[in-house]
Formats: sequence, structure tokens, C-alpha cells
Amino acid sequence: MTETTVIPTNTTTAAPTSNKKTALTDAFREHFSGDAPITDKAKSFAKARPWTSAAFVGVAAVAVLNTLRGVRG
Repeated sequence: MTETTVIPTNTTTAAPTSNKKTALTDAFREHFSGDAPITDKAKSFAKARPWTSAAFVGVAAVAVLNTLRGVRG
């Protein structure tokens, strides 16, 4: 009979660290995960990142205006 050796493996992974490129992604995950209503999630995101949410609202407003610009009765 031959002797076998067991090599232990590390199955734990370190938590990902945030950098400037993933900070917004981390904020999305933090505020939009879970079972809360979407309005509560959006409010918590807006409180945490007011300038980012204002930029998103501005981009959405420009998109709506451009969509409506071509519609004339």
C-alpha cells in the first residue's frame, strides 16, 4: 500500500478592496441589493451619493427631452 499526502487548499477569499474605478459599483451593490422597495433603495443611494444621483437624473432628463423633441402634434 502506498502512502498519499493531502495538500490543504485555502478556500477562503479576501473581500475585494475598492478603488476609484469600482467605488460606484460598490455603492450600487450596497444600496440596491436586498428586498427593500426600489424607492427606498434609490433614496439611500441619493443620500450617500447626491452628486452622482443628480447626474443620473440630468442624463435621464436630457434623454426624455430628446425623445419628446421629435414628437410634434
